[in-house]
Amino acid sequence: MALVSLQPGYTGVVRDLEENFHGNRLLFVNWEHHLMFCAPMALPLPPAMPFGVLVNEVLPSLYGSHPDFSKIDWSTVQWKHGRENLVPDLGKSLDENGLTHKSVLRFTTPGLTGIAGSSA
Repeated sequence: MALVSLQPGYTGVVRDLEENFHGNRLLFVNWEHHLMFCAPMALPLPPAMPFGVLVNEVLPSLYGSHPDFSKIDWSTVQWKHGRENLVPDLGKSLDENGLTHKSVLRFTTPGLTGIAGSSA
């Protein structure tokens, strides 16, 4: 992304480039309709990590404290990569599933809309 300066002579240094994450990529993950987690979580993950590891190991460590998490039927989860629908292959890597540095991954769990339907 280009940097536009309002003052002449300003030279900013972009610090969130992929090469600054020691072989990892930032992935922003958000569980839709569950605002107990008010914003997407920024995760530095290796591009070679299988998507199934994200689902089975990483997400439980982040969202497992929510009462709805144990009720998720993963076969019905709807995924979006940015604004596009995504049907991830759990056996393929994050990279092979098209997730790049600073991708936004959102998931919706049909029938689960937060604590008592409150989106919390």
